[in-house]
Amino acid sequence: MTLLTRRNAIKLGLAGGAALAASNTAMAQLQILVEGANFQPLPIAIPNFASSDPTFGKEIADIVRANLRRSGLFLPLDPASLPVQVGDVNNTPDFATWRTANVDALVMGSVERGGQISSSVRVWDTQQAAQVVGKSYNTDPNSSRRVAHIISDAIYESLAGESGYFDTRVVYVAESGPKANRVKRLAIMDQDGANVQYLTDGRTLALTPRFSPNNDMVTYMNFEEGNPQVYLLQLSTGQQQRLASLGAMTFAPRFSPDGQRVAFSVEQNGATNIYSIGVGGGQPTQLTSGAAIDTGPSYSPDGSRIVFESDRGGSPQLYMMGASGGQAQRISFGQGIYSTPVWSPKGDLIAFTRMSGGQFNIGIMKPDGSGERLLYSSYHAEGPTWAPNGRVIMFFQDPGGNDGPKLQTVDIWGRNLQTIPTESYASDPAWSPLRM
Repeated sequence: MTLLTRRNAIKLGLAGGAALAASNTAMAQLQILVEGANFQPLPIAIPNFASSDPTFGKEIADIVRANLRRSGLFLPLDPASLPVQVGDVNNTPDFATWRTANVDALVMGSVERGGQISSSVRVWDTQQAAQVVGKSYNTDPNSSRRVAHIISDAIYESLAGESGYFDTRVVYVAESGPKANRVKRLAIMDQDGANVQYLTDGRTLALTPRFSPNNDMVTYMNFEEGNPQVYLLQLSTGQQQRLASLGAMTFAPRFSPDGQRVAFSVEQNGATNIYSIGVGGGQPTQLTSGAAIDTGPSYSPDGSRIVFESDRGGSPQLYMMGASGGQAQRISFGQGIYSTPVWSPKGDLIAFTRMSGGQFNIGIMKPDGSGERLLYSSYHAEGPTWAPNGRVIMFFQDPGGNDGPKLQTVDIWGRNLQTIPTESYASDPAWSPLRM
């Protein structure tokens, strides 16, 4: 089998391996319905993966179990309680034994590490005695955690009916040092907090990182020249450059869905307006005008519209306009101040921060402003960012005092609040698309 990118692996399924090529007739029977606040996680059995190195097989299975548990949709059973301790990916399970153990969903996997990592996984519906999905993957030998994330996505997709979000990364602001003099530098990690790398050295303040659609570029606010300016940082090379020279400050950048442009704010002569510019530079386009503070632009997934924050009506609220500017319509009408809007990758919702009654709230609404729901309330919580499947939101929460901010996730039904472990205090997360 040749090395496969994640996308090709999911498209192609198995390239060979006849033992894994059973029918998918169980899919409609075992799929879980991911709707509503009263959802109960699906119990799922995941024995340790078969491997010539049992420690490695357990390590991969542990990551898969942790991913699925953290999603809130699955309840991995205690491996020690299972009738089989190590999976057998090459043979059909003894369904009667698994049904007796009250197991409906069963995952069997294998993994080997050599010149490359080779892995296979099969998901079974024990009630229907049928396979839900079977896939194989090869990755480079340094990507053991990544292959576990890819397998987790395959399980999630086969049972939840939509794409997963485990094979992703998060760029964020890593904060260290005393509260009055924090060092803030850009860092990147896997979505579960592993594999942390630092992108800037902390000599100058770095804020509001945002991923490009191709996963290889980050735009952020850099204070190296005194006033904050929008920069581009290429992850594969480490090269960075200032994006534009406009006004006293440029800030709050975000990529367009095709990755070809960046929308951002410019402060000039006491007013703040939104501009856009091509990633290769050139002449910027002014999208708003006037004396108000217009900031926080976020493109719709189809690139046709921009939602942004403006105080043109007297207090910060959310507004919608075309991607080329023009007349804007207010869409937020609840009590309090609205900020940090960000469009869901699915296009169906907008996440935001709302401050009212002395509380910060992470909320969502439809693009026309209807259906507003608050998912999380706290002393200080802000900066939502979407998982690529549009069903989980990450944000940061600062408890105050001498402590610092931490990253948390919640699903769009306001359930399953999770804290994401980080090496330092962490703020301003931005979730990547699925990796290629």
